[in-house]
Amino acid sequence: MHPIQIIVFLPLLAALVVGLGARLIGKVPAKLVTTGALFTSCALSWPIFLSFLSGSAEASVVPVLQWVRSGDLDFQWALRVDTLTAIMLVVITSVSALVHLYSWGYMDEDPDQPRFFAYLSLFTFAMLMLVTADNLVQMFFGWEGVGLASYLLIGFWFRKPSANAAAMKAFVVNRVGDLGFMMGIFGTFLVFGTVSIPAILTAAPGMAGSTIGFLGYRLDTMTVLCILLFIGAMGKSAQLGLHTWLPDAMEGPTPVSALIHAATMVTAGVFMVCRLSPMFQTSETAMTVVTYVGAATCFFAATIGTTQWDIKRVIAYSTCSQLGYMFVAAGVGAPGAAMFHLFTHAFFKALLFLGAGSVIHAMHHEQDMRYYGGLRKHIPLTFWAMMMGTLAITGVGIVDVFGFAGFYSKDSILEAAYASGTGAGHFGFWCGIIAALMTSFYSWRLMFLTFWGKPRWEQSEHIQHAVHDSHGHDAHDHGHDDHGHDHGHAHSHDGTAGYHPHESPLSMLVPLALLSVGAVLAGFVFHGAFISEGSGEFWKSSVAFSEHLIHAMHGVPEWVKWAPFGVMVTGVASAYFAYIANPGFPAAFTAQIGPLYRFVLNKWYFDELYNAVFVKPAMALGRVFWKQGDIGIIDRFGPNGAAALVARSSRIAVRLQSGYLNSYALVMLVGLVGAVSWVIAK
Repeated sequence: MHPIQIIVFLPLLAALVVGLGARLIGKVPAKLVTTGALFTSCALSWPIFLSFLSGSAEASVVPVLQWVRSGDLDFQWALRVDTLTAIMLVVITSVSALVHLYSWGYMDEDPDQPRFFAYLSLFTFAMLMLVTADNLVQMFFGWEGVGLASYLLIGFWFRKPSANAAAMKAFVVNRVGDLGFMMGIFGTFLVFGTVSIPAILTAAPGMAGSTIGFLGYRLDTMTVLCILLFIGAMGKSAQLGLHTWLPDAMEGPTPVSALIHAATMVTAGVFMVCRLSPMFQTSETAMTVVTYVGAATCFFAATIGTTQWDIKRVIAYSTCSQLGYMFVAAGVGAPGAAMFHLFTHAFFKALLFLGAGSVIHAMHHEQDMRYYGGLRKHIPLTFWAMMMGTLAITGVGIVDVFGFAGFYSKDSILEAAYASGTGAGHFGFWCGIIAALMTSFYSWRLMFLTFWGKPRWEQSEHIQHAVHDSHGHDAHDHGHDDHGHDHGHAHSHDGTAGYHPHESPLSMLVPLALLSVGAVLAGFVFHGAFISEGSGEFWKSSVAFSEHLIHAMHGVPEWVKWAPFGVMVTGVASAYFAYIANPGFPAAFTAQIGPLYRFVLNKWYFDELYNAVFVKPAMALGRVFWKQGDIGIIDRFGPNGAAALVARSSRIAVRLQSGYLNSYALVMLVGLVGAVSWVIAK
């Protein structure tokens, strides 16, 4: 059996065994099976990646079975292994394996642990199917698989109405994007007569300049196809307009947030655009659209991140912003830079989410940073892990010396955007620079509010609940978690003064330590293979990343290279001034810019806009169809009408059935007379 088959199908096997046999095998065996399967897949993925990195491997396709044969539509279920796949394999399996391990501690008291671990493994399998797809239908199978698994995981605590609503929102919003993706697949098959990705990418340049009928117009063929496919990417990767599901996905357990945001669902759109980069690069219009949407998302999400108080939502909007960077890179013709940022982002974003989970674990599932403060002394290991993640995401580093992961990957995107020389590229560059400033500000704001300053725990209802519960009082469900964890210890009876946050268990700290290594070294170690001059050889089997653009990236002016460093320092200084040196400044400043602050705090009112434009009219139309159509017409003249007619007829028939023999004889006599009269009359 080929290693890629084991890597892909082992998580599925584990999910089936645990999902169907949870009651038979119990909690600990369920965790062992799923976690062991993921670590096995991870161990097999790294040699494949390193072989492509060294240049000793060639792209290959491993057949699984004949899948569809219907007329011109004929394709196998086959697993494609090339540079792009190898990168995604290590990202997905590494982060998923560590999330599985982390969940041993985080979900320790949850009664539904087998179901949770089965969902995690199913999610991982679906994403692996997506990235190993050799044709668009197989990619769509994985695409919908991660959508299903995300619905299950976001709504895992199904007794919480907010979790159910968030899961439904993610599912519905992604259906909008998936409609575009399906239309793109249908159109691609119509134009190329195949769904094989290699065949499509080979034939794509020949379709440049051709037109196709769409919505009553003759439009450029490749532009239509690529924009339809990109709409699908916008949904999965939460780009501006279809982003509203992403922050609400925080209703799921924190390990789910780490898996969705770091390595699986939200990276699917970026992967798809990079996989089809030769196709996208045949349409300048499509590339421009991708760049502008990515740049706008990058800026938009960063603004919201500066105002959020929920620690997980800050990191969620950070993800949205970082995905915008990746699309900017893909849009300017640098998919290699996009994939490099996807690679490094997986390590530091998983680290930040799992670190935030460790903080939440220590603070009795309190997620509001206003009730933190001074935690670096209480949970030092979590503090240092979060510090590594923050240094990585803010791009700390010195040009030509050393930098953390984000320093290399994010800066390469900005350099590519500037080097592209296009208006869209320069727009992406400046949006990226401004977003880098805000990223530095909100990341260090998170750190200062959480780990520095005086403890503000006495203001938290959840901490008070933890203390009172530890004193033997009745426990109350405040809605933050579904299984009533008590992760704090109180040693006095003077209220919250006795609350002492404590460090997470080893099963949670080991993943933090390993991800910290990636956050520190991933950029420094691998930037030579991904974005250095000569790295075109690394990408030749998978994406269209030209040596010319790579050369231009390294030839940008010095101020372009130093600009990200400058805004990073400015962001750190601003956060320090506002939250350490002058703690009263943020309240005074937001009071001065009240309307603008409320606009950003309320996420640019996208949810309210969609509620007014789409949700309320749809509900009103539904009520009309329900009350006037279903009840008033269909039920009235259909089931209800027929039932009423039968009831009335029955009542008449009942009256005729008197039970008296003389009545029946009279009726028979009348009938006989009538029959004889009719015969005589004829």
